[in-house]
Amino acid sequence: MGSLGAILRHPDDFYPLLKLKMAAKKAEKQIPPEPHWGFCYSMLHKVSRSFALVIQQLGPHLRNAVCVFYLVLRGLDTVEDDMSIPTDVKVPILIAFHRHIYDRDWHFSCGTKDYKVLMDQFHHVSAAFLELEKGYQDAIEDITLRMGAGMAKFICKEVETIEDYDEYCHYVAGLVGLGLSKLFLASGLEVLTPDWEQISNSMGLFLQKTNIIRDYLEDINEIPKSRMFWPRQIWSKYVDKLEDLKYEENSTKAVQCLNDMVTNALTHIEDCVKYMASLRDPAIFRFCAIPQIMAIGTIALCYNNIEVFRGVVKMRRGLTAKVMDRTNTMTDVYGAFYSFSRLLKTKVDKNDPNATKTLNQLEAVQKVCRESGMLHKRKSYVDDDKPQFNPLYVAILVILLSIVFAYLKANQGTE
Repeated sequence: MGSLGAILRHPDDFYPLLKLKMAAKKAEKQIPPEPHWGFCYSMLHKVSRSFALVIQQLGPHLRNAVCVFYLVLRGLDTVEDDMSIPTDVKVPILIAFHRHIYDRDWHFSCGTKDYKVLMDQFHHVSAAFLELEKGYQDAIEDITLRMGAGMAKFICKEVETIEDYDEYCHYVAGLVGLGLSKLFLASGLEVLTPDWEQISNSMGLFLQKTNIIRDYLEDINEIPKSRMFWPRQIWSKYVDKLEDLKYEENSTKAVQCLNDMVTNALTHIEDCVKYMASLRDPAIFRFCAIPQIMAIGTIALCYNNIEVFRGVVKMRRGLTAKVMDRTNTMTDVYGAFYSFSRLLKTKVDKNDPNATKTLNQLEAVQKVCRESGMLHKRKSYVDDDKPQFNPLYVAILVILLSIVFAYLKANQGTE
């Protein structure tokens, strides 16, 4: 759960956090008995706890396909991320990865921690993949082929222009959006709009660009070699070298560059909203909507925030729990996007070089939300996000927390 101090500052986080904690414990106890499926779901919880929780809500056949799809792409990503692998070794693996998933014996040692375990025992993922229906297999193979080829291309190519940036994000995330849409269609649960490929791609690009913005410091400090995804066309307007953004003497320019990057990411939001509005299945909707709301929440925190260049900027755990608890319908999506875009709007400095462009993007987002006619029903994500210090409420909360923690500790002792 979140830290005690954060819960005391935001006591309305407590119930969503408790629900999230209990859901996580329940999900961890529902690991399938078969060794390969048990490995896949156990690994899913280790490499992405929040994603694992949302996946659990999908129907069994689609859930298995999405789980395998995620782990296959996580494996591909682990190969790409490992900067210690020589290029002449890495590129052929990326290009051939779509064939390796059919091989029950294939594995490749790389990555660290849980990702190394995933790659060392990748044969479990292949075994699970081979049990999926052919429609799911074909979709996963196609996206893995295209993503591996795209990753291989950018191993040997810098992200120079905004077009390069969009192309790279398409390969590593837009294709994930397309692949998920293919799985939804193969399940028979969704019939998407004629422009589903474009708006699926935008769903992935918005998530990926948010991650690239948030992870600047981690990527630039990567050992043995920096990972540089911010396009030169943007950062060269502010500094001579991308790594210069992290130095204190460049703080003003760094924030301006950051705001430029955020403004670029905002261009994908209207497509994202259109995609979510087209979904019919409630579980698929939640699966898609929760990460999107997390992304706009994260990007609102990053905007105009020098801490992006000093450490980690992310939504507090209690707010994450609220998003997971309160996101059920398009009303919730419109409300969240409206609230977070309004928060971002309050942070725009009129002297910022991109202020006008940023405000225009935010107004376009808010216009879509207003025209939905659903804002009067919205649940609050940001508006009630001020610390509440009712002494009686806090005292009751402390007592409840003590009971819950005692129960959880006792329960752990018996397991």
